[in-house]
Amino acid sequence: MFGYYNKLSSEVYDMDKNVGLSFGDVEFYSERLASCKGNILEPGVGTGRILIPLLESGLKVDGFDVSEEMLHICRNNCEIRGLNPKLVQGKMESFSLDTEYEAIIVPTGTFLLLHRREDSIKALKNFYDHLSNGGRLIIDTFLQTDLSIDKVSTRTWKSRIGDIITLESKVVEVDYINQYTISHNRYEKWSNGELIQTELEQFPLRWYGIEEFKMILEQTGFEDIIISADYKYGEYPTEPSQTITFEATVNKD
Repeated sequence: MFGYYNKLSSEVYDMDKNVGLSFGDVEFYSERLASCKGNILEPGVGTGRILIPLLESGLKVDGFDVSEEMLHICRNNCEIRGLNPKLVQGKMESFSLDTEYEAIIVPTGTFLLLHRREDSIKALKNFYDHLSNGGRLIIDTFLQTDLSIDKVSTRTWKSRIGDIITLESKVVEVDYINQYTISHNRYEKWSNGELIQTELEQFPLRWYGIEEFKMILEQTGFEDIIISADYKYGEYPTEPSQTITFEATVNKD
């Protein structure tokens, strides 16, 4: 039975993308949000890699995630730093919160996990509805540049207590019409040469053309869309390997 960001997957995520680790995004989001006086929301908050530095800079940030395992780690990461943000379980396409947000951020391509077009459209409309007038959506995407089916990649991590966790991943489906891939991930945890835990994960990932996603944002009602590459504000992408960030504004007048 396939899971999704279950225990081993979440443990690896916390080791591989530890709190405060930056790909240029922590600084970028900190700078873009520095003027925010109101509430900020991070859907797909994960284990708090970006949430926590933003909280520590004095911003008011709530978060949610579809994975209770990720939220459990995030709460622990916050607690040991004396932070107590509002963290709840929810989905981007269906969450309903009683707060109006000055900004909603979706870093690191997390939005691409919504591989069904109808879910991604619902999520963008949901973001729009939860933003205050003049509020901003800042969202990262990236292009998929390797669509090789059944090509296996392997990675290894060592836990704090010395256990070894391995990950074997391969793309098993490419849907060119609907623009998504499905990968199968196999996590294994080994202790003293003995396999003690295993986990299978089905991992979807969507892709968008740059101007396509801008058009979708416009059709949702967002305005004043700025596109940035590799966290250089306003610098349009020139290479397929770059991270692409969209910043868009809500005007409800």
